[in-house]
Amino acid sequence: MAATDVFKVSILGEESIHCGFHLISYIAHTVITTLPSSTYVLVTDSNVANFHLKSFEQEFEAALEKLSGASKSRFLTHVIPPGETSKSREGKAQVEDFLLLNRCTRDTVILALGGGVIGDLIGFVAATFMRGVRFVQIPTTLLAMVDSSVGGKTAIDTPLGKNLIGAFWQPEYIFIDAAFLETLPSREFSNGMAEVVKTAAIWDEAEFGSLESNSAEIFAAIQTPSTNYAGRTKATRSIAQDLLLSVIVGSISVKAHIVTIDERETGLRNLVNFGHTIGHAIEAVLTPTMLHGECVSVGMILEGEVARQMGVLGQVGVGRLTRCLKAYNLPVSLSDPRIASLPAAKLLTVDRLLDIMKVDKKNSGAEKKIVILSKIGATYEQKATVVRDSIIAKTLSEAAKVVPGVPTHNPVTMATPGSKSISNRALVLAALGQGTCRLKNLLHSDDTQVMMAALLELKGASFEWEDEGETLVVKGGKGSLSVPSKGKEIYLGNAGTAARFLTTVCTLVQPSPSDDASSTIITGNARMKQRPIGPLVTALQANGSSIDFLESQGCLPLSIAPNGLQGGRIQLAASVSSQYVSSILLCAPYAVEPISLELTGGQVISQPYIDMTVAMMLEFGITVTRRVDPATGAKLNIYDIPKGTYTNPEVYNIESDASSATYPLAIAAITGTTCTIDNIGSASLQGDARFAIEVLERMGCDVKQTTSSTTVTGPPLGQLRAIEEVDMEVMTDAFLTATALAAVANGKTRILGIANQRVKECNRIKAMIDELAKFGVETVELDDGLEIIGKPIKDLKQGVSVHCYDDHRVAMAFSVLSTVIEDTIIEEKRCVEKTWPNWWDDLENKIGLKVQGVDLASITPKASASGTHSHSSSASVVLIGMRGSGKTFVGNAAAAALSWTCVDADTYFEEKLQIGVRAFVHEKGWPAFRAAETEILKELLKEKAKNHVISLGGGIVETPEARELLKEYAAKSGPVVHLSRSQEEVVKYLLEETARPAYGESIQDVFRRREPWFAECSNYDFVNHFGPNTSKTERGTRDEIARFFRHISGQYPNVAPNVAPGLRSYFLSLTYPDVTQAFPKIDEIIEGADALELRVDLLRSAEDYNSPEAVPSKTFVADQVAALRRVTSLPIVFTVRTVSQGGAFPDTATEAVFGLLDLALRLGIEYVDVEITLPQKYIRDLFSRKGSSQIIASYHDWSGRLQWGGPVIKEKYELANQFGDIIKIVGKANSLQDNFQLYEFVAKANSLPQSKPILAINMGVEGQMSRILNSTFSPITHPLLPIKAAPGQLSFKQVQEALHLLGLLPTRRFYLFGTPIAHSMSPTLHNTGFKILGLPHKYELLETAEVGEEIKAAIAAPDFGGASVTIPHKLDVIPLLDELSPAAEAIGAVNTITPRATTVDGKTWKLYGDNTDWLGIRDSIGDHVSNIDTALIIGAGGTARAAIYALQALQAKTIYLHNRTTEKAQELAAAFPNAQIQVLAAIEQWPSGVTPPSVIVSTVPATAQTPATEHNVFPLSSKLFEYRNGPAVVVDMAYKPHETPLLKLAKEVGENWNTVPGLEVLLKQGYVQFEKWTGRQCPRGEVASIVRSKYNQ
Repeated sequence: MAATDVFKVSILGEESIHCGFHLISYIAHTVITTLPSSTYVLVTDSNVANFHLKSFEQEFEAALEKLSGASKSRFLTHVIPPGETSKSREGKAQVEDFLLLNRCTRDTVILALGGGVIGDLIGFVAATFMRGVRFVQIPTTLLAMVDSSVGGKTAIDTPLGKNLIGAFWQPEYIFIDAAFLETLPSREFSNGMAEVVKTAAIWDEAEFGSLESNSAEIFAAIQTPSTNYAGRTKATRSIAQDLLLSVIVGSISVKAHIVTIDERETGLRNLVNFGHTIGHAIEAVLTPTMLHGECVSVGMILEGEVARQMGVLGQVGVGRLTRCLKAYNLPVSLSDPRIASLPAAKLLTVDRLLDIMKVDKKNSGAEKKIVILSKIGATYEQKATVVRDSIIAKTLSEAAKVVPGVPTHNPVTMATPGSKSISNRALVLAALGQGTCRLKNLLHSDDTQVMMAALLELKGASFEWEDEGETLVVKGGKGSLSVPSKGKEIYLGNAGTAARFLTTVCTLVQPSPSDDASSTIITGNARMKQRPIGPLVTALQANGSSIDFLESQGCLPLSIAPNGLQGGRIQLAASVSSQYVSSILLCAPYAVEPISLELTGGQVISQPYIDMTVAMMLEFGITVTRRVDPATGAKLNIYDIPKGTYTNPEVYNIESDASSATYPLAIAAITGTTCTIDNIGSASLQGDARFAIEVLERMGCDVKQTTSSTTVTGPPLGQLRAIEEVDMEVMTDAFLTATALAAVANGKTRILGIANQRVKECNRIKAMIDELAKFGVETVELDDGLEIIGKPIKDLKQGVSVHCYDDHRVAMAFSVLSTVIEDTIIEEKRCVEKTWPNWWDDLENKIGLKVQGVDLASITPKASASGTHSHSSSASVVLIGMRGSGKTFVGNAAAAALSWTCVDADTYFEEKLQIGVRAFVHEKGWPAFRAAETEILKELLKEKAKNHVISLGGGIVETPEARELLKEYAAKSGPVVHLSRSQEEVVKYLLEETARPAYGESIQDVFRRREPWFAECSNYDFVNHFGPNTSKTERGTRDEIARFFRHISGQYPNVAPNVAPGLRSYFLSLTYPDVTQAFPKIDEIIEGADALELRVDLLRSAEDYNSPEAVPSKTFVADQVAALRRVTSLPIVFTVRTVSQGGAFPDTATEAVFGLLDLALRLGIEYVDVEITLPQKYIRDLFSRKGSSQIIASYHDWSGRLQWGGPVIKEKYELANQFGDIIKIVGKANSLQDNFQLYEFVAKANSLPQSKPILAINMGVEGQMSRILNSTFSPITHPLLPIKAAPGQLSFKQVQEALHLLGLLPTRRFYLFGTPIAHSMSPTLHNTGFKILGLPHKYELLETAEVGEEIKAAIAAPDFGGASVTIPHKLDVIPLLDELSPAAEAIGAVNTITPRATTVDGKTWKLYGDNTDWLGIRDSIGDHVSNIDTALIIGAGGTARAAIYALQALQAKTIYLHNRTTEKAQELAAAFPNAQIQVLAAIEQWPSGVTPPSVIVSTVPATAQTPATEHNVFPLSSKLFEYRNGPAVVVDMAYKPHETPLLKLAKEVGENWNTVPGLEVLLKQGYVQFEKWTGRQCPRGEVASIVRSKYNQ
């Protein structure tokens, strides 16, 4: 073995952790000589194997060869797939199977070579194999070295969380070979550094300080590969290697010490979980895309913020932790682009994270525990601390809400964070200076972090921390700066000050022979790339600097060549930003020549900030001279700056931020309390220090200001005075605070001198105008300012959500206003981190106003009536719409369908006030009527709140109060339905109607005025193009009314019953540009379908037919839906597919897409397909308003690169699972194998607890198998359609035939039981249906005289599908059945037997007896008649019972019953006591003066029907058909002849009478049987045609 120097760390009393470089030979020798075994098994993954497996094999084989003895030990290797998916039950079993197959015994030693996955998995294998075998950890990643390999924790993952199943099992050795890190990707190294930083943060402040200061050197240690095993011995070890090893050993030593004290994690060991409680929850959502250390890094910052919120940790600690983690390229917030850009990031809701945190090993029951940091290097407790959910939620929330009230800490005394302006200037000055400077009260914020990071990248200075981070020690570089390495950009986020200062700083860079880059690149985020920097660059370019704009002219990013700053005369336009001036001033001493800076372009903006820069330069040893006009003594805008080097003062105290001070002072002003701000007074360098005197005092506040403090006492609440005019040019940043106060001041305030605020983090003037408008505050924009018209506090709108434009000043200004306005939500709360990171904590802890976290993902925009979340299914339905839109007809039909009461508001009005509407208006006028009408509305909504349909007058929306009542009802209580009808139809009706008073204006004007109000006040639309007309039209309309109102009320949602476990469902994709083109063939086209997909993106009106990119109007789409509803009751799937998703809708028309999806909900569409790639705020809004509609959350990937087992698909599934009732994922198959991967993915998804239905298919011909195997809403086509909706689509028949061939749809046998049955049409009916749909079933006759063994054997057979039962077995078969339907029990006979599955797999079932005769009768009647006053039944046998049951269902008021034996008729009547049956002694002897029957049902043979003159048992005469007041129907149940005497007579004497022969009833009840057996609607048209043809043969 080669000489090797190792550092040994003790754990649990054993020096078992060995650290060094190039240790493979040392590992082999140590393991073999100290852990004797018959078998050594090394397990690794394929990634690590490529680098190190061969070396291990060679060294172990060589070491084993040297052993003496008869039997040689074996050395086996096993390679597994990389990644977290191997760390599972299945992965563990595979390793164990390998060990067993190779006859490994209890003396086996297992070596785990790899990262954390390998270590955790193989450690758990070792803990359980043969009840525990020895094992060795050989970690290859930094994360595993410093974390998972140390301590004996082993585990695997489950679908419910990470590391939930495992054991404590200590390894015999842990070998830390730091040379492995040379092959580690830099991201993986950073991943491990998260754990190193964590360990130092909880335990060792000195080590943390070293990590803060040496990030570049530590990175360098792994970026230079060692040669010839350099580092194996101390003599060959480089300084960088020594540093790296010391970092690793230091981190391991801390963990080893903690583990030794608390091996089983009962207290102290919890500390190493700092950052893990929240970090693990984040990781559970983002894995495997984000790495463990990256998630823990974010977790550390969030848990640090929890500690800060609790008042335990200061902002200094959070700031240091943030800077340190950033230095190692780790994310520190969920808004980091690496996280925010991930689809799964949308799943990081507060509720989701809290739910995941419930399953944490540190928890005690429901209490969550978090390691709370008290300062860098120490924790609050020597264990994890119990933290309330509300505290965690507040930290995690992206928005905040201040609870209005009086500050409980009144009078408040506090200091604000260090000034951003002074902090950034001090950093530049000290970095450019010579000597060491200690900066005190430095602002710990995003902006200063960006500036420090940039100066480090330029190698312009070094930084260290003292006083636990309170003091920054800057070692100046005397102006020596270097070009960052090639490919390294200086990223500045949205830090405008840093961007402007650094632009000139970068010109000071001098070229060096060692440079590998030719220029310095500075860039920023999207907003920073919009903010102007052109005037500064122009001035520098004119002075000889080489600067290029890389994207937009005048904005970042910039490429700055290292040519130095030339100096001399520089002219600069300073009317946009004073920061341009300060940028050149700060760098001027280092120019080649002294600089004379001349400011041009009119008035200089923010002169106090320029004065601040000059004053600070003086404190660092450089005197700037501002020229004066010798004639007048006036100051000129010319500055002379000598050459020189800044001399750093030993200590520099940074003033508190005067701009930030305006917020607590303004809170005192607006709440009528007192606040004192220390360290800001009249002697301040900052112009904003004048805010209290020049603004607040003029608004009525009492102000006392000393040189170093400011105290403000506000007037009583609501008594702030407006300021007629105030010039805020010297304190522009404070204008937002003044604007917020002016919103509640008495009068109009004019603010001037702030034009430069349009080019800050956002256009601040516009931002304030737009956001104040949400509160109802009026403003006027001026050229250089704005006017605010104040309103009383009580008049401002509550519940406003303020968008902050990622601008800290906007957020804090509106937080002031929110102290007096209820339920104000401040979005993007984290934007305050720019200047006051702990603002929300200080607001609560120091000022005394409670702050709540708000998870924007859990709330929806407060729309008008559309805000309905859910309501009781008994909540009354309100109808609104123009007079003449059909409210009375629809209201009555809807009430009948719901078995509710319809209330007409006009009738109610007249009954209550005892005066007609027309007369009331004539006597008292329209205003009085509207007021009375509104009172009636209030009463109806209160008194008729349940089980009513309330039809309101068309003008109800004319009154604002009534509109508010309707909107509130729709948003909180129940449906408000707008009945819409074309303007032409309404006008035509109203010109003929005279009952109501005239409008006094044109109907068209009234229509146009009210339409927007109807839309605003309703949450549903019902398109009513039809009224009571022909019986056929009326039936279609009534059916649609029933479907619509049953659906939206929630009583009977019209969803597809086959969307359920164990069943298969399909939707047919309609591809017509106008769906009415499908109507002639609609019955054939929809065969087998459970729903119809309306491809809205393919719809085209006649005007847009030849325009492929046309967007269909809402009116056209609504008409298309209405037309489709009249021809089919199938649920509709509403789909708008864009071009990139394989559709025809423009990809850029997002607003139009959501407008149509919103329309779908308003139309009561059953299924709405929503693509999850659409903006989340819209999806959340739709989801919150879906009512009884279901959301199909879909994702389409047409690229062919979608991996069904990959991380992307998991992210998409999780996101779809969050929003969807049904999950839809569509990929594109490249091979047959892709379908198998899809099938496995679906199987796993379905195995999850409470899994949702999933539609998962592959596009293309190669993906057809996935369409066949998919069980939920498989999209199907039909040969009669013009085109397929997608490539690879199959027809329903093709899918069924394929399922049968695959053995997934076995043949079922169906029977007809009875005798005589030889001439029955049932086999023809059912077998024809089976054939048309491609079903493999067979219907046959089983004729027996009695219910005997043949029937018993048939119904017990495993392939039994169902049976029809006719005479004489309808009663005798009942004892063989397990359950009867209510209809069968009432009628007392069974004509249908269905095997009903009792398990999802369908392997066990029960026999269910039903009676469908009554359904055939009901539907035959319902086709022609809706309202039945009286009906007549002829006969009193079993079929008569079915007729009574049918008429009851149709709500017939009176049923006459006649039979030749009156006693039998009376017995039958007694069996139905609630049916209002009257027995007639003679067939035509109903009482005089009553309405004759409009429905006749004959249940007697045709042979018994004879004209009255022949005196037979049922004499017939024309009196039977006396009813003439509308459509009527006679149904004859006799099977033959086709036209019985009764039907013939009806045709002869009754023009309004419709006739239904027995064959048609047989067909209708057969259709019902077919559907009960197969779950499919029978193809009625084709089946009926064939049955009739055979019947007539």
